[in-house]
Formats: sequence, structure tokens, C-alpha cells
Amino acid sequence: MRKLGLIGGMSWVSTRTYYEQINRIVQQRTDRIASAPLLIESLDFSQLYALKSEEDWERAAGVLIDSARRLEAAGAGALVIGANSMHRVYDKVAASVEIPVLHIAECVGERMGADQVKCAALLGTSNVMTESFYRRRLVAQGVDLLPPDPATIETLDRIIYDELVLGKATRDSERALKTMITLQEQNGADAIVLACTELDMIVDVDANVLPIYDSTRIHAEKAVAWILGEG
Repeated sequence: MRKLGLIGGMSWVSTRTYYEQINRIVQQRTDRIASAPLLIESLDFSQLYALKSEEDWERAAGVLIDSARRLEAAGAGALVIGANSMHRVYDKVAASVEIPVLHIAECVGERMGADQVKCAALLGTSNVMTESFYRRRLVAQGVDLLPPDPATIETLDRIIYDELVLGKATRDSERALKTMITLQEQNGADAIVLACTELDMIVDVDANVLPIYDSTRIHAEKAVAWILGEG
């Protein structure tokens, strides 16, 4: 198996999910006592939280670039960034190293394109839902995305930043997500993209009114394919 680098800590909950999912898939695909060869650098999320200005994002890009270079120097043959929102600086990070960086939205878009999804709703942090860096990768696969609703954006940011990144999942938030998904179905969505790595804490990915494309799970599956030399 090849050694993968994971830029994590954004949040620690997300990193835990990546570690668990990658290892479970490796065990399913290889041997029940196998574990994935991983290098993980867990960054301090308090320095990368709720970024607003371009100056903030430039600083964040520098932090991730330094992390990517350290992981490459330590022997990682490919990298994943364990956060949807931080893919806003993906191009700068990918350009800073000689090894491939697996883009989470490209992985999701490829899966949805293969499944011939025509219309979907994107659920995540405000920058993922409103900016083009993520949406265009799905649209490039022929997926039409419903426009983001301001009230939904506000609610999701509150749930994600005040609860999920702290490892807290509440019944109220579970009900809020069920309502959001039902409304998106009524608005014409054929599928839902969970474009926040912590949202699976409050959404049943395998049992819902619409097909759920969990970005973390899909990214982890792509990572394992690389680890096993399949991509």
C-alpha cells in the first residue's frame, strides 16, 4: 500500500472521521487486520476558523502549503485536505508540492456524473454554498445546483461552527437537517451533497428521502483507491 498524507485538524472531528473511514475501507478491501499507511498533520483550527477577508484566506493558504510540504518531505505520496471549505485554497496548495492532491469536490462530481444526477442541493458552510470554487466542480459534471437559501446558510453555519466542530450533535440539529432535505426535495433536488465533513453526525447518509452524497465518505473512498494503487 502507498502512504497517504492527511492535512487535518479542521476540525478534529473531521480528521477522526477520515481516519476511521479510510481504515474501515482498507480493511474491507484487503484484510480485516490491515490498517492504512497514513501521515497526519493536525492543524490548529482556532487559527483557521470562520475566515472572511482575502487576507485571512492568504494566511490560511500559507498554513496549508507549509503542512503539505512537510507531509511530502516526510514521505507522503499523495495528499488529502480534510475539510470542504479549505478547498478554497486547493489550487495554491496543489501547486506547492510535486505529489497529487485529491480534490474533494472533483471526487463528488465524478460520482454524481457517473450516477447521472441532474439536480442537487449543496449543504455546507457559507463559503462552500455560495462561492464558485466548489460549485463549479460539480456543475462541470453536468449537475445543476439549486441556489442557496440565506436562511439555510445561516442555520448551517450556526450548527457547524457552534456544535459539530466541537463534537456535539443534538436532536434539534438532526430535525433541522431533515427539514432542510425535505424542502430541497420539494424544490426539485434529485440528491443532496453533504459538503461539510461533520454533517454526517446529524444526517443518516444511508436512509433518507433523497440520495445523499457524503463528501467525506466519497473522498475517503478515493483516498483508499490511491493507497491501493488504483488511481
